[in-house]
Formats: sequence, C-alpha cells, structure tokens
Amino acid sequence: LHLSAVKLAELHSDLKIQEKDELSWKKLKAEGLDEDGEKEAKLRRNLNVIMTKYGMNGKKDSQLVDTNYIKDGAESDTLDDPRLEKLWSKAKTSGKFSDEELDKLWREFKHHKEKIREYNILLETVSRTEDIHKNVINPSEENLVKEEILHNKHRELKEKLRSINQGFERLRKVSHQGYDTASEFEEPRVIDLWDMAKSANFTEKELESFREELKHFEAKIEKHHHYQKQLEISHQKLKHVEGTGDKDHLNRNKEKYAMLQEKTKELGYKVKKHLQDLSSRISQGLQHNEL
Repeated sequence: LHLSAVKLAELHSDLKIQEKDELSWKKLKAEGLDEDGEKEAKLRRNLNVIMTKYGMNGKKDSQLVDTNYIKDGAESDTLDDPRLEKLWSKAKTSGKFSDEELDKLWREFKHHKEKIREYNILLETVSRTEDIHKNVINPSEENLVKEEILHNKHRELKEKLRSINQGFERLRKVSHQGYDTASEFEEPRVIDLWDMAKSANFTEKELESFREELKHFEAKIEKHHHYQKQLEISHQKLKHVEGTGDKDHLNRNKEKYAMLQEKTKELGYKVKKHLQDLSSRISQGLQHNEL
C-alpha cells in the first residue's frame, strides 16, 4: 500500500474500531437482535469506506495521496471537485492566511472531500438496495422491513448531504473572508458536530453540555495531531539512521518510533470512537426533529 507511518497508524485505529463493532454485532445476531440486517449492512458500508480510504478496494485511483500536509500536502494532493479546487486556489493566493492557517484550512478541505466520498459510497449502497427491492414480485413482511431499512438509509443520506452543504458554505465563507478570530472551534470534525448539534433537538442545557464535551474532544484531536507529527518526524529520522550503520543509535530510534507509533494508534482509536459516540447522539437528536 506504500502508506506512511501516520496512515498506517490511522488504518490500525479504523480496523480496531471495525473489529470491535463486528464482535458486538455477532453477539447481537446470536441473540436474534438484528433480524432486519441493518446493523450488518452498516458494518459492510463502514468496511467499504475504510477499504476505499486506504486504497484496498482494488481501484488504483481510489487511495488518497499520502502526504505530510505540514510539508507539502497542500501542493501535492487533489480535491477531486472543481468547486473545491477553485476555492482552495483563491484562498492560497488571497494573502489572508498565514502558513499555519493554510495548513488548518487544507485539513478542512480534505475533511470535506472525505465527507463527499463517504456520501457517494452510501448513495451507491442505497441504489443497489433499491434495485434489488424493485425486482421483488411478491410483497411480504420481510419486504416491509427492507422498506424501513431503505427509509433509514435515505435519512442518513439526508443528514450527510446537509452536513456537506453546511461544510461547503463554511469553506466558501472562510476562503473569501479568512478565519474569524472569535471562532469557537478550529478542528473541522468539531465544527461539523457543533453545526449539526445546533440543529438537533437539544435543550439549552444539553447544548451547553455538548459544547463543553466538544472542547474536550477538540483537545484530544490536537493531542493526536501532535503525536502524528512526532511519528512522521521519527520515521524520517529512523530512515536516515538506518543508512549510517550505527546500531546503538538505530536501536534508540527504533524504540522511540515504536513508542510513538503505539501512542498514535491508541489516541487515534480513542478519537474515532469518541467521534462515533458524539455523531450518534446528534443523529438521534436530528431524528427526533423529524418526528
């Protein structure tokens, strides 16, 4: 796969979550609690997202170009969307952003690209399910259950599309005006969650509590970013030392690299699991709105 140390750590975290979710599903299935197969279908979608994200789905052009955005990511990756490319080009040449702000903005653009990718995967899944459903001749109780599954998938599509539209409007605004110094959050995933939380069916007290939790979540993400950067630096040093022939120096660097790699994996898992939990709570609030 030719993935960097950081991407390998991210892949490990994603697969660890997938494995945990699959074990939970097996227990549910054994107890007869996933009769409609919706949880199994969601697991398959999640695995499809992971395989696409890391180029393991057999498509040569599906893997994200693996770069260190601090060094050259903003120049060597593509956004696969003319509207995003145009906004990014405008932001780069506007003179309104420092190097650090451009790095932050690039993360927002990449996050938005990932949201579009996940939406398209889900859309393809729903289309296939609808085609199968249309070919069923005799309606039955099982088909009614499948209709409910399709309804849930359409609702998920609606939520993802709303998030994409909100995200694009934010990118358009920031690209034209620069960053607001009074902005409450900086991390793209946290900004998304906060925008969606404000649209959900939360009381003022619940929303304030959620805001505080998002602050802690953002701090956790920043800590993960720090270890990712340190891991990348350690990986570069290790490759350099391997060519010197100094065994003692090499062993010390290997130990440091292994420690950073394990810490990055651990933090990555915690961040992604926390993100799942927060997203699930917001999704429940949004569903309550529709009712």
